[in-house]
Amino acid sequence: MPEFLGPVKGFGVTFRQMFKKVDTVEYPEQKNPTAARFHGRHQLNRWPDGLEKCIGCELCAWACPADAIYVEGRDNQPDERYSPGERYGHVYQINYLRCILCGLCVEACPTRALTMTNDYELADDSRESLIWTKEELLAPLAEGMETPPHPMRLGSTERDYYLRGAQ
Repeated sequence: MPEFLGPVKGFGVTFRQMFKKVDTVEYPEQKNPTAARFHGRHQLNRWPDGLEKCIGCELCAWACPADAIYVEGRDNQPDERYSPGERYGHVYQINYLRCILCGLCVEACPTRALTMTNDYELADDSRESLIWTKEELLAPLAEGMETPPHPMRLGSTERDYYLRGAQ
């Protein structure tokens, strides 16, 4: 093939694309559904009685390659129980300025307390509002759930909770 035809072939691609229909996305008005396994915003889950699943083990923070998660665990007290385990996540923060939404934190969580939702609208013009706290990340209370702290309702031991969650 002669050398001078190289640029002509390139223009051919351009001309073919010029006459194709444009794929316009009407984004804020029409939101396309995400794939089933899409990694979006994080969520801290609860047990069916309302206690938090997070036990403050900090494994999610250790697994995060972007160092976007900060967890500070505390011990549950007999009269003030937030999770069925010995500990709970007292402080939990995810910095979405650093988070790359890889999902390694979800894989590291031993109690499945942390999952990722399909919510992908995380942009904001304030740096402070992109550091989400435990209160913003916790799943809302469903019907029949009680606001922690309260005693364990699904059994008397952690094992009762974990066996119930496996069903």
